[in-house]
Amino acid sequence: MFLPFAAIHDLLFPPRCLGCALRLGSSRPPLLCPDCAADLVVLGSPLCTCCGVPFPGGADHLCGDCLLGSHGFDLARSLLQYKPPVSDLILSLKFTGNLATIATIRELMARTGIMDHFTEPEIVLPVPLHVDRLRQRGFNQAMVLAKGCLPQWQKRIAPLVLRRHQPTLPQSSLSGKERRTNLIRAFSVAEPAVVRGAVVLLVDDVYTTGSTVNACSKVLRTAGAKRIEVLTVARSFAG
Repeated sequence: MFLPFAAIHDLLFPPRCLGCALRLGSSRPPLLCPDCAADLVVLGSPLCTCCGVPFPGGADHLCGDCLLGSHGFDLARSLLQYKPPVSDLILSLKFTGNLATIATIRELMARTGIMDHFTEPEIVLPVPLHVDRLRQRGFNQAMVLAKGCLPQWQKRIAPLVLRRHQPTLPQSSLSGKERRTNLIRAFSVAEPAVVRGAVVLLVDDVYTTGSTVNACSKVLRTAGAKRIEVLTVARSFAG
């Protein structure tokens, strides 16, 4: 009996849940068992119409920070809350280069319809790593996410326009106040003409305090970007 290639692949390389490593019956994404899938927290309404922070109830509206104009971007949305199994997926991608997570994240994006919130961008900018950290890790997870999760905008991804020219401490190791001061003058725009008057989509893995995407947004705004929107896979509420 002839077996499809996918079935042969699953026999030779049994798929496992990316959250708990339980063996799965199919390699079709998302690679999550029922229990891990049930633990996903999708971030939807009610939320802040600018930064996307969720509210416990009521209608969508601006949060206090956004009313005060605290953010440099025009809109930010995160797919999921940063907690297991989502944190496991992101850490697996970030520190072991497990690309199996990309198809799962892309499928979850499609199921939730998160991209319906965004304006079609003219340029897609992955949040850059400093060259020293890029050499150490071997890849930029934001670049991998942009390429793997936004296939419709492949030709609009511009990895060299936004630069991280100052080495900084890992944001995950800092308090909220330290995160904000850690990134002062860390980013610059290498090609201002590319972003001048453009709708820009920033892509990163996790939004915590917003310090990283805010720092990027400020230099992009100074360079003349028309609109700046931010897409992250997850949002953490620990910082």
